[in-house]
Amino acid sequence: MDAKRVETVSARVDAAASSPDSVEDELELSAVRHRPEGLEQLESQTRFSRKELQILYRGFKNECPSGIVNEDTFKDIYSQFFPQGGLFHVSAGFKNRQTLKSSDSMRPFVLIDASTYAHFLFNAFDTDHNGSVSFEDFVMGLSILLRGTVQEKLNWAFNLYDINKDGYITKEEMLDIMKAIYDMMGKCTYPVLKEETPRQHVEVFFQKMDKNRDGVVTIDEFIDCCQNDENIMRSMHLFENVL
Repeated sequence: MDAKRVETVSARVDAAASSPDSVEDELELSAVRHRPEGLEQLESQTRFSRKELQILYRGFKNECPSGIVNEDTFKDIYSQFFPQGGLFHVSAGFKNRQTLKSSDSMRPFVLIDASTYAHFLFNAFDTDHNGSVSFEDFVMGLSILLRGTVQEKLNWAFNLYDINKDGYITKEEMLDIMKAIYDMMGKCTYPVLKEETPRQHVEVFFQKMDKNRDGVVTIDEFIDCCQNDENIMRSMHLFENVL
């Protein structure tokens, strides 16, 4: 989901909460295989109101009637925002991308591949690592991304980069994420980023983060470095733009 999409979700949630035509019915639990936690519990665990949770649940259930999302379904949904194999103008830039038309056949275009990043994003939302994302997983992650503190967002980002969930980020893990973001966004920027750009960024970031030079980055090193380096903090916001 790109930044505009996240802002749209946030705007819809806020609008739903302030609307006088509030949703009065409870979560329709009998219609799904997975029974989400009660509204009161989710309300206490997230920064969403009861009305907002009802709106979010209806949208979630519309996309996933079973109440849970496996990785293939997650990728299908995510590809709606970054169509795998879609053709976009390089000259338009990422934020102003346009689908290629036959009349524009002479203009430069690129292929967008969102599948790899969607895989990593799914793993970050799948907090109990059971191969599926429940409504609870979804709203708790969304709550952090939309309304969390800087500390909470950095913790979430660390979890994203810690691919094997061992509590450390290796240079290879950071590079895998950076390459995935590049495959989805970097080729659509103007000027187009060079293929070696992800590795160059990782070398700089990792050298700053790995303070004791033990070859891994801990969550404390990650958060401390991000909070005290304006350039890294700005660059780390990149992950928010592809959620």
